[in-house]
Amino acid sequence: QVQLVESGGGLVQPGGSLRLSCVVSGTIMSGNTVDWYRQAPGQEREWVASIGFAGIGNFARSVRGRLTISRDDAKKTVYLQMNSLKPEDTAAYYCKLLSFWGQGTQVTVST
Repeated sequence: QVQLVESGGGLVQPGGSLRLSCVVSGTIMSGNTVDWYRQAPGQEREWVASIGFAGIGNFARSVRGRLTISRDDAKKTVYLQMNSLKPEDTAAYYCKLLSFWGQGTQVTVST
């Protein structure tokens, strides 16, 4: 059974940082791209970032320069480091591998 489990979300003040993790089980992560998406209340889910098998990251324009992405294939984990967070980054964050999604982790940026 394939499972993706996100963690690391929480409440943070504007300008703060969080590191999200996505742990994969039940399937091979190495060789595949892993994506992060987010969905704010009342809005459509949007792509945020991805990391390919070679470890190269790509980012949405709205987060470029503030987020970094990395992967540890031995631990079957992808990390999303989020810096300089803004209130508009508030959303549920989901990781995706192939056709599989995690359950999401909530990020709230507020004073």
